[in-house]
Order: sequence, then structure tokens, then C-alpha cells
Amino acid sequence: MRNVIIFFIFILPLFSSAQDILVSEDLPLRNDVSYELVGEIKGNILLYHNRSTEHEIQCFDPRMQLDWSKELEFDRRTAKTLGIVADDEFFYVFHHFRRKGNTLLKVNKYDAGANLRDSTLVFDYGFLFFTPDFELIRSEDRTKVLVFFVEKQSIMRALSFDVPSMQLLWEKSFSPEDYSYSEDGLQALVDNQGNMQLIIEKDNYRSRRKEHFYEVHSYYGASDEYRKFDTRFRGMLTYDAYFTYDDLNDRLVASGFYSERDLGKATGFFYLNVDPRKPDNTTLKFQKFDQETLMGILGKRGKRAKGLQEISVQEIVLRRDGGAILIGERNRMFERGGTSRTYIDNVNRFMVDYYFDDLLIASIHPSGEVHWKTILHKKQYSQDDNGIYSSYFLFKTPSSLRFLFNDEIKYENTVSEYILNGFGNYDRNSLLSTANLDLRLRFRDALQTGSNALIVPSERRNRLKLVKMEF
Repeated sequence: MRNVIIFFIFILPLFSSAQDILVSEDLPLRNDVSYELVGEIKGNILLYHNRSTEHEIQCFDPRMQLDWSKELEFDRRTAKTLGIVADDEFFYVFHHFRRKGNTLLKVNKYDAGANLRDSTLVFDYGFLFFTPDFELIRSEDRTKVLVFFVEKQSIMRALSFDVPSMQLLWEKSFSPEDYSYSEDGLQALVDNQGNMQLIIEKDNYRSRRKEHFYEVHSYYGASDEYRKFDTRFRGMLTYDAYFTYDDLNDRLVASGFYSERDLGKATGFFYLNVDPRKPDNTTLKFQKFDQETLMGILGKRGKRAKGLQEISVQEIVLRRDGGAILIGERNRMFERGGTSRTYIDNVNRFMVDYYFDDLLIASIHPSGEVHWKTILHKKQYSQDDNGIYSSYFLFKTPSSLRFLFNDEIKYENTVSEYILNGFGNYDRNSLLSTANLDLRLRFRDALQTGSNALIVPSERRNRLKLVKMEF
């Protein structure tokens, strides 16, 4: 067993404050289908391994030393994990399986030692001809869970569950009119009270540009109240959008990128703020990209550019005043032909290139007016890795947003960060070099465990390490 402790105040004097880095021993991934950081519970840092018919929890102490491992037992070995929710004392594993032909959804409650403390059947869906493509959505405070799937390409089945009390709040089926599973975009949200917002994207293509709108279905379980309303997009098309629920101000908020005529490029960004109970109280604003923004991202090509291609919304950070911070990233995937292997298996091998580049950040007032916008430059390229080492992790503090990322996607790499304050000003710092440390950090899968700490998985040559970073 080996620990690596590095104090960056000596190694990287350009950075103003000390950094403590703890690295666990490397762990073989063996037959892992997936793994997930559960969180830090009573000083234990827990890691979940999904090995199809085996489900294991590994525990690391505060010094990142492996303390113990324990296998979780479900009702059926064929049970599939749907998601994990953790709080300060317990973690909850939602899973589903078949029994006598029926599809059952269940949750197990475990303490910090992975000891089973409670278990309950969430819902019995009866006999289904198919295995549902379940989606688990967590509320902002992690006390409520929405489990959702589409049946027969038209029936939307949802339930809301209160995690601390282990109680089903409600279960409901919806059949929206003229819903097309293959054409209409869909997103479901749950608020801190367990209420659902179901957002359906309609007519988002050029020939019906003037009719494009979002259809919102709201369900309030405590009163069994169901509402439906439309938000027209005023002749614009949605290039990419992200919806979230603002529990502090009790509003549905969305932001993203729009197109004026077709979906080949984004013309600008938009902001939507609506009260689901009073949908007439809606703010919808569009902000076209100015030349400064286009040139900041495209360089000289931005002088003639009419928009941006290959940009997507990564997340939205809600402001306390009801506004939002939009975080967009330029990324693309390029597939190209490789060496033919037809003489072996009649298959051509393709290579896939992944590009994750600049971040476009825009802070927007509740009125929809732009407070500030800025560009954080980075350039990441990789091949045949699904982009797992690219993009960034957003570390949130009350005073700033910190974007942590790999400068380059290679074995010996520099980890950097942008620190962005509430006025749009930023600093860029180098945090560490991975040379001679055998680390390949997957920042997209990191987990913030406190106001000054996060855990990042490092995966290299089918072996896993956990890296704890303290600021």
C-alpha cells in the first residue's frame, strides 16, 4: 500500500495557496461494468463497483488508505443498480429486478460501514414485456428521487420517493398528446418537495421553425394537481438546451443556445424563467453572439462567422437572485476509417477523435439581461477513449467557481484550473504535473466532498486510483 503526499506550495510556487494531494494504492478493475464514487460518510470515502452480478463497496480512510471491502447482497443476483444517493450518515442503492415475471423497484439503506439498515419495495410495476429504460433524477437537496421511463413509446410512468423517510410520495402515468418518442426531446425534473416537471421539445426543425415550443407538464403529488402549459420560442430553434428547477425562487429555469434559421450552427444563447403555477409570468430572452465573442473563440475566422458550431450546454449554475450562469463547451467527435480487417472478420475498424475545447460562460440576470460573459480557453484532444479524460470538473464555493481540467490528454500531463469570481474575472493556475505519478485523472467523474476537497478517479491501464485534492 502506498500513499503519495505532495505539498504544492513548494513544487509550484506560482500558485498562492498550498495543495494537499493524497493518492490511494492502485486497484484492479477486473470485470467492472462501472464504478461510482458514493461520497464521504462519517470520514469514510466509499467507492461502488458494479460487476454485473456482484456489487462491492470499498472504503478508504481520510489518508486514502484502503480500509475494507464488502459485497452488497440484493434479492436477486441479476438485480441492476439504478442509482445511488448519499447523505451525511447513509447511502441508498436503488435497484430493479424481476420476480415471478413482475418488475420490482427496490431501495436498500446502508450506513457508513455498508451495513444494511433498512430496505423497502418502492414499486411493483407488474408484468412488463420489456426491461424499462429507467432514469433516476435527484432533487437539488438529494432528499427526493424521481424514477421515470417511457412505456410503449407514448406512456410516461413516473414516481417520486422521499429518501430520508424511505416513503413513496406518488406514482403517476401520463400520455401527452401527439408525443413522438423518436422526434420530441424530453427532460424530467424533481424539486425538493418531490414535485415533477416534465419538459417536451416540440417542432424543433426548420420547416416548423415558427411553431417551435416547449410543452411543460407539472405534477404536484401532495394535492394531486396536474398542470400543462406551452412556452413558445418566438420563431427561434433550439440548438441545445438545459432545464433545471430553482427551488429557492420556485421557478423553472432553462438556458442554452438557439438558432435563427437552421440547426447547423448556434446564433446566440437564451434564458428562460417561468413560474409553473403561473405560466403567464415568463421571461424569455435571446442574446445574439457579438463579434468579440465569435473572435474570442474562432480567432480571425470570427470576423465573418454568423454563429458557432459544435457547442453544447454542460450545466447551469443558479444565482440566488433568480438568474443563472450558463456554461457551454465546444466539443465534437470525428470518426475516420482505419485499417481494413475484412480478411479476418469482415469488419472495418474506425478511429474516433474527441475534441473538448473552449468554455463559454455567461452570467444572466433574472430579467434575462446579460450581466457578463467570458471565455475560458483550453484545448483537449484524444482518440478512442470516449473522451473520459477530457472536459472539466466544476468545484463550487460561495465566492467562486473553479474549473479543474487536464491541459492535455496524455500520460504525462499538467492539471490546471480557472478560478472565476462573481464579476466574471478569472485566474488560471497550474496545480500539478502527473509525470512519474502514474495518474490519468477523470475529472468528469470527480465528486466534491466538502467546501475545500474533492475526490477524482484516475484510470490507467485498467487499474484505478482515487486522488483526494484539498485546497
